[in-house]
Amino acid sequence: MPAHALTRRFPVLGLRDFRVLLADRLIAPASVGFSLVGVAFAVLDITHSTADLSYVLAAQIAPSLIFTLIGGVFADRMPPQRVIIVGNLLIALGEGCFGLLVLTGQARLWSMIVLECVTGSGIAVFYPASQALLPKIVPAGLLTQASALSRLAMNGGQMLGAAVAGLVVAATGPGWALAICGLGMIGTVPVLLMLRTVGNVRTVHRSMIRELRDGWSEVRSRTWFWATVLQYSAVMMAWYGAFQVLGPVVARAHLGGPAAWGAITASESVGLIGGGLVALRFSPRRPMLFVVPIGMVIALPTLALAALWPLAVVCVCSFVVGITLETMMVVWTVTMTTNVPPDRLARVSSYDAFGSIMAMPVGALAAGPIAAAIGVSTTQYGAAAVIIVASALAFIPREVRKFRARDTLMAVAEPALAVTEPGLAAAEPDLAVTKPRLAVTEPDETDLITPESADPLPIAEAAAPDAV
Repeated sequence: MPAHALTRRFPVLGLRDFRVLLADRLIAPASVGFSLVGVAFAVLDITHSTADLSYVLAAQIAPSLIFTLIGGVFADRMPPQRVIIVGNLLIALGEGCFGLLVLTGQARLWSMIVLECVTGSGIAVFYPASQALLPKIVPAGLLTQASALSRLAMNGGQMLGAAVAGLVVAATGPGWALAICGLGMIGTVPVLLMLRTVGNVRTVHRSMIRELRDGWSEVRSRTWFWATVLQYSAVMMAWYGAFQVLGPVVARAHLGGPAAWGAITASESVGLIGGGLVALRFSPRRPMLFVVPIGMVIALPTLALAALWPLAVVCVCSFVVGITLETMMVVWTVTMTTNVPPDRLARVSSYDAFGSIMAMPVGALAAGPIAAAIGVSTTQYGAAAVIIVASALAFIPREVRKFRARDTLMAVAEPALAVTEPGLAAAEPDLAVTKPRLAVTEPDETDLITPESADPLPIAEAAAPDAV
């Protein structure tokens, strides 16, 4: 498709900084795909222990309990891409050194744990900065489209990386996969330096503790937000232990090894791409009634592994989860972005990430010992039950059931947010960007917002996770 046709179909591609961001969101996830396969099989090849794999993966998550919140504060203080650069370099250091130790035969359990702590620190600061970056380069009226396209690039990169990584590990071992991850993350730095965004204007300088308290006030005032974050805290704990820790164990013992695990993760990535395409035109009026039930769907691949279904069936389950999960992620991201003040978005996003992953180390640490005591399949069945029950309980708060989305597809232009990037206005002359609609909780006769049915009246602006 010619460039001008793409820009007409997707006006956000007319923004130079968004095109730069897409390049980064292709390279970095492709690199992470090599880590997803490489780390698990490096530990299993060296230690032959599911408990040791639990410890290493827990070490990757543990820094998030500290650095996610700190990263949110800094991403609200300075250009978010600078925080992302720091995070990517930490990932490059951790995975690159891990790969070097594996290739030279010097990897030990303690060194793997330390290096995954370094990697985890980089991952921790990435999420809140990433959430704060997109609204700085894309007008409000294009956020749904921008979020869907950027996540399409991320998932496409991760799919490619995971698929190739499975072949690399099967052919040469996990050391080269980890080294490729490190090199790829270094390659994102010059791309991110091309972005021209600036930090928030700060008239009052406050302590980090005060800024974290301000972010917490935003979280506490939104029941739909903290209830969903608590749900996904339990969901991610159970999923991480049963799928991420025990999944490679099942793949190695029953499904064919690294190539099979690479196929499973790649299948999910293909589903994520499909979900991104769905999300381009899907905007539920009551987003929490979509976000919350998706938690139950996440149990599907874990159940497939527990039942020792054929590899093809497990891949299909991962594909289905990918579609629904990615659609949910776009809905959640846009909901949060359009309901939280921009100068506090990174901090609120950091609480989202913190809450969603704070119990994952528990899942990682518990999965190996529990599986050794009662069996892998029994442990996975139990984890699936936890996922389903936690998701059902999240429907209890009334605000979760009644919360309505704000309209980001308005037709009356807002001069302060007008798109001035060359070529965009010509590509879509009728597109206008306005302040979004105030979220309300009263019932409405419609369930979906589509570009064709969006109310054209300008409405005042207000301000709120991304879980997986």
